Amino acid sequence: MPYSYIEHISDVCIHAQGHTLEEAFEAGAEAMLNCMFGLETIEEKTSVEIIAEAGEVDLLFVEVLNEVLSIQGRDGLALKRLKAEAILLKDKNLCFKGAVFGEKFAPEKHAVKTEVKAATYSGLRYSRGDKDSHVLECVLDV
Repeated sequence: MPYSYIEHISDVCIHAQGHTLEEAFEAGAEAMLNCMFGLETIEEKTSVEIIAEAGEVDLLFVEVLNEVLSIQGRDGLALKRLKAEAILLKDKNLCFKGAVFGEKFAPEKHAVKTEVKAATYSGLRYSRGDKDSHVLECVLDV
């Protein structure tokens, strides 16, 4: 599993890693979405493009996770997966381009776990792990 949870007194702290930065972002989004829904009940019937920008990798991670939450709430979706197409340097900022996949939320179909209100800057960390892996951590406000 490319993600895990770290004990936190009141919220949920996620630890995500991947061989590439894109994989680490995807793992972090999956960790967050898995807090919200039973992912096995969600089909990938629709996709929504995500574009985000920030000055540093860790800040971009929070921006992307919060954009996923915004799309989920705005469009009434149960989201299953984030696909990171590219993370590129543009001017002095990092730019994320990708998409989320899921379907319209149906309470009779989708197993709801907990509401995630936001990805926060609390516990925010980006580092390079063993074998050149990328590691991201942050606290989710639940």
